[in-house]
Amino acid sequence: MYAVQSERARASHQAREAGALQFRPARAEDAEACAPLIFASGVREFGFFLGEPDDRCIKFLAFAFTSKHGRFSYRRHRVAVTGDDKVVAVLATHDGRNIWLDDPHVALILLVFFGVRRTVGMLLRGLVLESELPAPKSSQTLIAHCATDEQMRGTGVFSALFADLLRAGPMQDEPDRQVVLDVLVFVELPRRAPISRRLPHELESVRMQLMRRA
Repeated sequence: MYAVQSERARASHQAREAGALQFRPARAEDAEACAPLIFASGVREFGFFLGEPDDRCIKFLAFAFTSKHGRFSYRRHRVAVTGDDKVVAVLATHDGRNIWLDDPHVALILLVFFGVRRTVGMLLRGLVLESELPAPKSSQTLIAHCATDEQMRGTGVFSALFADLLRAGPMQDEPDRQVVLDVLVFVELPRRAPISRRLPHELESVRMQLMRRA
């Protein structure tokens, strides 16, 4: 325990030495820093969906991150960076009103990166996974790909990034909009469909709604 606390204290000190944390929209050039974090946010999910070794999954996520479109695009992500612009946390927002091309785009980038043979199986597994992790409704904004650099975990970095999103994001102008997260201030929402019999038990999840305090 002492060693873990010491490591976190050292990481926190390094962040302060590099300068105060800043929050900004992700950029295409953040791909190499963000891809491992995005993978860490859902190792089992990406492993099931892509069915590839970890390093191959990360390379795909880095490739997809540089795209201007789709759920893995840098345009969907926001990052926390140190004063020297090192990415230390990331999250994505998916507005349910603007995701109708996400599935075709995912199919396209899978084809480009993995080829036809592998893509077919990935899309089939993706349908199973989506039965448990459905796309957000038009009235919802889904927060996803939530991850913090391992050395910075427990230092409040991600909480600060999330708070910044709520202040600066589109939800600020829409106080009644549901902010949801597939993962506690969060309240469980009713299931939209039964659990697929083909979904591995460890991938069962609960969709939560952020309850705003008055």
